[in-house]
Amino acid sequence: MKIAIFGKKFNESFNASLSSLFNKLCQHNAEIYIYEPFYNYLCSNKSFTLCSVKLYNHPEEITSDFNFIISLGGDGTFLETVQYIRNTGVPVIGINTGRLGFLANIAAEEIDSSIDSLFAGNYELEKRSLIEFLNNRNPFSSFPFGLNEITVQKRDTSLITIETYVGENYLSTYWTDGLIISTPTGSTAYSMSVGGPILAPDCKALIISPIASHNLTVRPIVITDNLEIKLKIEARAGSFMATIDSRSHEFNSGTEINLKLASFAINMVKLNDHSIYNTIRKKLMWGADIRN
Repeated sequence: MKIAIFGKKFNESFNASLSSLFNKLCQHNAEIYIYEPFYNYLCSNKSFTLCSVKLYNHPEEITSDFNFIISLGGDGTFLETVQYIRNTGVPVIGINTGRLGFLANIAAEEIDSSIDSLFAGNYELEKRSLIEFLNNRNPFSSFPFGLNEITVQKRDTSLITIETYVGENYLSTYWTDGLIISTPTGSTAYSMSVGGPILAPDCKALIISPIASHNLTVRPIVITDNLEIKLKIEARAGSFMATIDSRSHEFNSGTEINLKLASFAINMVKLNDHSIYNTIRKKLMWGADIRN
């Protein structure tokens, strides 16, 4: 089995778990490819003994003949991993070395059993939709897609105005700090923090959530994902910021941005004993009695 690994620096408390991961992959005779900067970081840590591995550096090196790519880190690392998968269809599994972990939802103590499940075929693939950023001057052109969200935001203390159209329909002009357009996957991220609803991953929808809107009656809205969204942004500061997941660029006031559902989806591994509802309940502590 051909497996790629993408990762970042992590806390030393994860060392034993990472050793367990590599030992388990070697036991299954996996053909392992490691992101070279991450490999160099691992080699600088004397406590690791790696079996024979190969290295990669660029997204083009991750091709459709890989069986899986493992993301080692938190949700931010998972989002970076998606840029290496692109539209290859290679399934991704996230192992959490950090804290919350909605996307990187495999805990350290689950590593051995999770790898065994992969090789035994005890998993499903969830299709996770992406949103595409369209603009005449597109600085995101190398990968203009977001798994979580695309946002437009002010750069200084002045509010920005965002004239918003859904399909051919005028929706509203937001006077606000910014606007979040979220996928169902991103509904538990930035959008949730401003009061947006949580959507199941298989919902065919997008969420439009204002950030600190000065229009007090404005609330997040859920729309079908087959409609294109058009934004016309005016900023007193002369420019504003647009982001795709963790990437950002500055744009001039008056810029028009179009957003639509991407033509491909990401395959996310879901182990048979995991579900989005379990994750939400555990990570957000739904039903927990804090008095105990």
